[in-house]
Amino acid sequence: MGSKSAGKSAAKKGKAKVAKLPKKKCCVSSTKCKRCPLRMLKEGTLPPGYTVKKRRLVKVSVTSGQKGPGKGKAA
Repeated sequence: MGSKSAGKSAAKKGKAKVAKLPKKKCCVSSTKCKRCPLRMLKEGTLPPGYTVKKRRLVKVSVTSGQKGPGKGKAA
């Protein structure tokens, strides 16, 4: 039983290092809150895979780099 409690305390220590996710939508306050997506984007602390568009937090879709049909070269 002692090993389980040791594992839990190690997990709690790991959780303390994880940054909080930003809010889904900016509250448009003149003094930016700590979880404001605009502030986090500016500081570079926004989690990977996220960006801000129109004051809303959105996930960035990872593309394979291939272009769709009909795009690229003009005939």
